[in-house]
Amino acid sequence: MKQLLLAFQFLTIVPVRVNGGVSEKEIAQSAAFFPLAGAFQGLLGVLSAMLFLKIFSPEIAAGLIISILIISNGGFHLDGLADTFDALSVKSTGDRETDIEKRLAVMKDSTTGAIGVVAIVSVILLKFLFISSLFTNSSIFTVYSMLFLMPVFSKWIMVIAMHHGTSARQDGLGRIFLNNVKINTVVFSSLLVIVLYILIAELHLLKVYGTGSVTLVIMLFALLYMFSFMTVKFCNKKFNGLTGDNLGALSEISEILFLMVITVWLRHFI
Repeated sequence: MKQLLLAFQFLTIVPVRVNGGVSEKEIAQSAAFFPLAGAFQGLLGVLSAMLFLKIFSPEIAAGLIISILIISNGGFHLDGLADTFDALSVKSTGDRETDIEKRLAVMKDSTTGAIGVVAIVSVILLKFLFISSLFTNSSIFTVYSMLFLMPVFSKWIMVIAMHHGTSARQDGLGRIFLNNVKINTVVFSSLLVIVLYILIAELHLLKVYGTGSVTLVIMLFALLYMFSFMTVKFCNKKFNGLTGDNLGALSEISEILFLMVITVWLRHFI
C-alpha cells in the first residue's frame, strides 16, 4: 500500500500522505504502480470528456481535457520535457565530457529557454490535433478508451527506461529509480497494463474491433518498448545516463507516439 501511495504522490497532485519513513527501495518499488497512477489520470480524462462534450465543441473539449491532464500532475512531465530540450540545444564544444556537464547544468537551471517552450507548445499542439481527430473520426467510446489508456502506457514506459537506464547524476529522485528498479518491477507494471487493457477491451474494443484490438496492444507494447530503449541509448550518449527530467520528457513524447499508433491503427489495421 505504501508503494501505491508513493506512486500517486510522485505522479499526481492527489494529496496523499505516506506515514513513517520511506526507504530508497520502497521508492523504487513504487514504480510498479505507475500504471495505476496513469489509470487515475486516464479516468480524469474520460470524465472530463463526458462533461465537456455536453457543453462545448470537440475541439474545445480536446483542449480542456489536455489542460485537466496537465493539471493532474502539476505539469511535472512538461517541465522535464522543457529542461531536456533546453539541454539538447546546447552547442557542442567537441569535447564530450564538457558537453555533458553543460547539458546537465542547463537541466538543473530553473529557467526555461526558447527551445523548451517550443517543445512544450509542440507536444500540447500535437496532442490537441490527435485527440480532436479522434473525436471527429471515431466512436465516442473508442475515444474514451484511448483517453483512459494513454497515460497508463505513458507511465509504464518510464518503468522500462528506469530498468534499462543508469543515472546521469549522483543525486536527485531520478537516481533512486534508475539505480533500483529491477526486472520484477517491470514485470508487475507490465501485468498491470495488460489487466487494464483487457478491462477496456472487454468493455468496448473487442466488441467493436475484434482481433484488431489484439493487434493494437501488440503494436503499442512493441513500439513503446522500442522507443523507451532507444531513448535510453540516446540519453546515454547525450547525458551519460538518464535524469528525472528525461523520464518526464519520455512520458510526454510517448503519449504523442501512442496517439500516432492509435490513428494509424484506426486507419489501416481494422
